[in-house]
Amino acid sequence: MRESAVKGKFWIWGYAMHRYRWLVLTLCVLLFLSFALFAQKTPGILKDNGFTPKGSESDLGLIQLRDELGVPLTTINLVYTGDGLDMTKQEQQMAIMDSLSELKKLPYVENVNFVAAPRNEGHLNVQAVNVSLDLDTDPALEKYPELKERVQPPAGMKVYVTGGPAILHDMQEASKHDIAKSEAIGLPIALIVLLIVFGTLVAALLPMIVGLMSVTLTLGITYFIAQHQSLSNFLPNMVTMLGLAVGIDYALFLVSRFREELKVQPNVAEAVAMTCQTAGKSIFFSGIAVLIGLLGMLFVDLTFFRSLCLGGIIVVSISVVVANTMLLALLAVLGKRINSLQVLPKRFRKQESSRFWEKMAYGVMKRPVLLVILVGGALIYAMTPIGQMKLSVPNAEVLPPNYESRYGSDLLKTTYDPRMTGPIQIVVHTGDDIWEASAIRQIRAYGDKVKGVSGVKEVQSYLSSLGQHTDAELAGMLKAPGVKEQIEGAKLAKGHTALLVVVPENDPDDPSTDGLVRKLRALEREGLDVAVTGGPAYRLDIIDRIQDEIPYVLTFVMGITYFVLLIAFRSILLPLKAVLMNMLSLGASLGCVVLVFQHGYLADLLHITSIGYVSATLPVIIFCVVFGISMDYEVFLISRIMEEYEASGDNDKSTAEGLKKTGSLITSAAFILVVVVGSFIFTDIEIMKALGLGLGLAVLIDATIVRVMLVPALMKLLGNANWWAPKWLRVKSPIPAEKP
Repeated sequence: MRESAVKGKFWIWGYAMHRYRWLVLTLCVLLFLSFALFAQKTPGILKDNGFTPKGSESDLGLIQLRDELGVPLTTINLVYTGDGLDMTKQEQQMAIMDSLSELKKLPYVENVNFVAAPRNEGHLNVQAVNVSLDLDTDPALEKYPELKERVQPPAGMKVYVTGGPAILHDMQEASKHDIAKSEAIGLPIALIVLLIVFGTLVAALLPMIVGLMSVTLTLGITYFIAQHQSLSNFLPNMVTMLGLAVGIDYALFLVSRFREELKVQPNVAEAVAMTCQTAGKSIFFSGIAVLIGLLGMLFVDLTFFRSLCLGGIIVVSISVVVANTMLLALLAVLGKRINSLQVLPKRFRKQESSRFWEKMAYGVMKRPVLLVILVGGALIYAMTPIGQMKLSVPNAEVLPPNYESRYGSDLLKTTYDPRMTGPIQIVVHTGDDIWEASAIRQIRAYGDKVKGVSGVKEVQSYLSSLGQHTDAELAGMLKAPGVKEQIEGAKLAKGHTALLVVVPENDPDDPSTDGLVRKLRALEREGLDVAVTGGPAYRLDIIDRIQDEIPYVLTFVMGITYFVLLIAFRSILLPLKAVLMNMLSLGASLGCVVLVFQHGYLADLLHITSIGYVSATLPVIIFCVVFGISMDYEVFLISRIMEEYEASGDNDKSTAEGLKKTGSLITSAAFILVVVVGSFIFTDIEIMKALGLGLGLAVLIDATIVRVMLVPALMKLLGNANWWAPKWLRVKSPIPAEKP
């Protein structure tokens, strides 16, 4: 029995939206005006990048350094350059320190000193200063404008401010800029596509309204959540990207179906109700599919993923609700006026009777085996770069080089030995006071073991700072006046805690340094309580936390999606095919991301700075988001094929009819989504660039190659087996509604 012949729950809901249309619209306008005031403030209050691996050994070690040794967790770096100047000379260094006299007066500035790490050869025109702050990250970010204002370079020099607070501040600014830029690029093109699809201004504007409404409400809600919960500053970009793409797509399907129903239903009320019964129901299930994908991010215990998951869930849910409430009410008010303000003559518009998609379907079904082999093989080949994918955690690299904090960070890395500026740190706790001979003996023995680990270049501690002596001599030296105070002032030891600084032989980002961290953590600890932390350990803990959960993410998303589609389609094979097709398009797009961001292919053309690796967060985000969005098109296509199959019982005919009636719509919707998410390629934050590229390619591949070629070919090969289901899964045909 065709779905459109039945008055179900969605029909009743649609009829209610028509009946209470003015009340619904009034409430929606009030909600929009209320939340719009807060939505614009949201990007400015999100201060966390979301990458802290809370509870990990490295995170706990950094907290111990702060609480027990007084090591500041927040530092900004001032990088000075002078053309023709030797910045290592005392004259230039004195000029720099004199210029920082106002900065030193700030009560939360704890220490200001020159970077002591060895220089790389040929960089005498650069000098860096570390400014230690007695502030945590959030307060430091709030004070950053005041700090920046007091940093004025001496005559003949330039200064670049970088470090944690500076990078976070620039990321906030980039986030605001990116949202405006992506909307300026994506929305006009989306409107042009909608005008071509519908041919009338009124119909084309409705999806734009739904997309903007969804994003505004979500950012407004997020503002209040952020008052009580730490959220990543990447959230607004994700909400804008996903909200506009999904909101416009959902509205496109609803408006298109409403125009179709107006031609066959006796009145507007019936047309609205049947639109909800068909397209509204499909939107509901496709929304669930997207939510399932987004929920997969919750398995990774990082604020970054939890924030994107929260923002995505809210904006997709609101998009479904807005489409099935406000948009239906608008359609009820407009009625046949949906076709007014025609901007394209009918002869230039695609006619619904066009047989292009029908011919395409039958053409594909003539050679299904050949097409499955060729297309499937090409997509699998596109996945091969994933095997060489190198994952890392970007810091300043999320920003393009034209941002001050990124440029300053690059200068630091090229000027100073990164092994010394980003060493491994080991926090050691002893049973006895660290000044006692017994504790000295334990720490010395442990330090000797650390030195013996392959990959260790040097080990520094409060003991090594005193030179080579016996344990007894060291104990005596530590009792000399002023020595203990000097060591405590250098944050090397205090009470029962000591710091060992391990300089690796290779760069901190080198994979061998990851192996060194693992070796140090597995080392016999001589009865000491030890925490291995520092930059390399911190980065490794983030990557491990992501990679360890990937199997659970994949299992959850694919398993739950299969179950939901099993219930929706009442078929065993159709959901399985949908999951496998999604994996092909997703894998191919991720392979392209690796080629661009890791290997630099087409990077200049796309204004992308290739950094030699892929952000460790991208595979999970792209999988979770793309899997859900790609399922949208599967739901719309298969739902329509299912309608036709229930009416005719002919697999080939229903496949051709389903593609004929949804092909142009899916292609248009996909193109709009590609434009909206693809516009983020031309924004500033590298993670959002990669996400825009990955999502755009995946949807493009999915809506063209997969939906147009692979789906009809596989439908033909499987024949009536597509619709087989065990008895417990089948449902009886509902009783047709009485004709009005």
